[in-house]
Amino acid sequence: MPRLEPGQAAPDFTLPTADGSSFSLAEARESAENGVIVYFYPAASTPGCTTQACDFRDSLASLTAAGYSVVGVSPDPVEKLKKFTDDESLTFPLVSDVEHTALDPYGAWGEKKNYGRTYVGAIRSTVVVGKDGTVTEAQYNVRAKGHVAKLRRDLGID
Repeated sequence: MPRLEPGQAAPDFTLPTADGSSFSLAEARESAENGVIVYFYPAASTPGCTTQACDFRDSLASLTAAGYSVVGVSPDPVEKLKKFTDDESLTFPLVSDVEHTALDPYGAWGEKKNYGRTYVGAIRSTVVVGKDGTVTEAQYNVRAKGHVAKLRRDLGID
């Protein structure tokens, strides 16, 4: 799948959340002052994904104060996301994208290499969608550790 770039229109999506409701990117954009940080991760409750989710959790107050909301997207089923949210006390929505409704159009699903093995899966990525629906930041193959700090610097928060 092609990757998104700044200036492109971000595809809207509505997906089920860990708490049993649904998340609409269009609605989230309306309520966020500067935009929505959409981050894609491979699997809940794995070491790297836990590190990244907890970094977002711990930075949420400053991201929110800067006018951004956060949503995490993975191919995990809702039940797994609920447990992950509860176990890590996550305070932002996690959405289940089992059918790749967002993963595919955002370029966050595709071929990956890990320890010399090639396979297909979710690509750790972050796309910042501005209030107007355009992409303002698109970062692919990011590292779990330190990514949120880099994103904060890129957004001018730190």
